[in-house]
Amino acid sequence: MFIKKLEHVAFILDGNGRWAKEKNKQRTYGHKIGMENIYPTILDAKNYGIKYVSMFCFSTENWKRPQQEVNYLMQFPSEIFSKKQQEKYLKEGIKVVWIGRRNIVPEKTRKALEEMEEKTKEANQIIVHIALDYGSFEEVENCFKIVFNDINSKKLSIEDFSINTVIDNLYTKNSPQIDLLIRTGGEKRLSNFMLLQLAYAELYFVDTYWPDFKKNDLKLAIEEYNNRNRRFGVIQDEK
Repeated sequence: MFIKKLEHVAFILDGNGRWAKEKNKQRTYGHKIGMENIYPTILDAKNYGIKYVSMFCFSTENWKRPQQEVNYLMQFPSEIFSKKQQEKYLKEGIKVVWIGRRNIVPEKTRKALEEMEEKTKEANQIIVHIALDYGSFEEVENCFKIVFNDINSKKLSIEDFSINTVIDNLYTKNSPQIDLLIRTGGEKRLSNFMLLQLAYAELYFVDTYWPDFKKNDLKLAIEEYNNRNRRFGVIQDEK
C-alpha cells in the first residue's frame, strides 16, 4: 500500500476498562490485554515503514483513578519489558524511550522503564515513546524551567528564544512532529497529550477499544490518512 509521508504515529490507548466491563471482567484485566497489544502494534507500524510511534499509557491525571487500578498500571512496565520481552524488542530493532515524569512513579516502575531504555538505546529500526506519567501541560512547564534556567545562566538570550527553543526542550526533542494520531475507544478529545507535537497532525478517532485494535484497524487508519489533504496552512490550487 502506498503511504504518504508518515514518520510518526501516536496512539491514545483508550477503552481498556470498558472492554473488560463488557466482558464482565475487572478493569485491570482490560489493561492487561491492552498492554499486551502494544508489541504487535509496534511491529505492524514497523512493517508499514513508520519510524516513530508514541503510546499514551498513563497520564498525569490518571493518578486520580481507583488505587487498585493505579497500582496495577504501575506494574505493567516490569511485565511487558521483562528479560524475555527485551530480547524480542532488540531483535526487531525497537528503541524504547520513556517520556513523562520520573520522580513520582514507584521505584520498580522507574527501574523497569530505564532498564528498557538502556537495553535498547542502540536500536534504530523504530523509536517508541512510552508516555507514562505524561501530560502535555507538565511537559511544557518542564521545558520552560529549562529555558528560564538557560536564560538566567546566560546560556541563552531572550533575543535568541523562539518556538524552536521550546521544541528542542520537549521530551520528544529528537523526534519529528506527529503525522497521525489514533485514539481508540470512541472518545474524541486529546486529553492533554502532546499538544505541541500534534499541531498539524491528522486526527483519527475509532470506536474500537484498544484491546481489539489490530493490524487491519491500523491499515484502515493509514488508508484514511492517505485520503487526507495535508496543507499545513497553505492554500493549494484546486483543479
